[in-house]
Amino acid sequence: MFPEVMKGGRLSPPGCQPRQKVAFVFPYRESWADLKIVLKNLIPILIRQQAEVQFFVIEQAVGSTFNRGALLNVGFVEALKVRDFDCFIFHNVDLIPLSDKNLYRCGDNPRHFALAFNKYSYSIYNKAYFGGVIGFSKQQFLDVNGNSNVYVGWGGEDDDLLERFLNKGYYLNRYGLSIAKYDVISHDRDEGNAKNPYRMQKPV
Repeated sequence: MFPEVMKGGRLSPPGCQPRQKVAFVFPYRESWADLKIVLKNLIPILIRQQAEVQFFVIEQAVGSTFNRGALLNVGFVEALKVRDFDCFIFHNVDLIPLSDKNLYRCGDNPRHFALAFNKYSYSIYNKAYFGGVIGFSKQQFLDVNGNSNVYVGWGGEDDDLLERFLNKGYYLNRYGLSIAKYDVISHDRDEGNAKNPYRMQKPV
């Protein structure tokens, strides 16, 4: 479908040298249909943005409780074995970007890309939310020591990560609501990703 995407999931614009090499890391668990829909919508946007990217799908073994934070850490480490990336976009497989102006690049501070969702009429439902699609430079992610590995099931790891980089003196960057718009693919939560009842407790 996309001949521009080279072997190994790499996309590089012809005729120019982008300033950033971007790794897209997808935490994945039994979501093949969602992943296909997201990539079908995301790749054309990245082509129009003339982005230099490579895709990494980090799959957790079936039968274990989902650990999104650990999967993002694995994706970061494994991506750096392939190439020295400047920017890491951690992207859920059920979120479809809607605006070309939502520029997939990293800046001086971590960026929250997914702010406004169709199921909330494209308004922000929680100003403290830091999940879905986020971006860190390589150095920023190293500075905060990545995600905590202790949050299993749904919730907690994104709040913890927000506290990690705020405590390091970074600020939260966001585009406006008209740009940071996503459609959420509707699906039931699978058995291995139930809401974590301890997600608001600090890990030990």
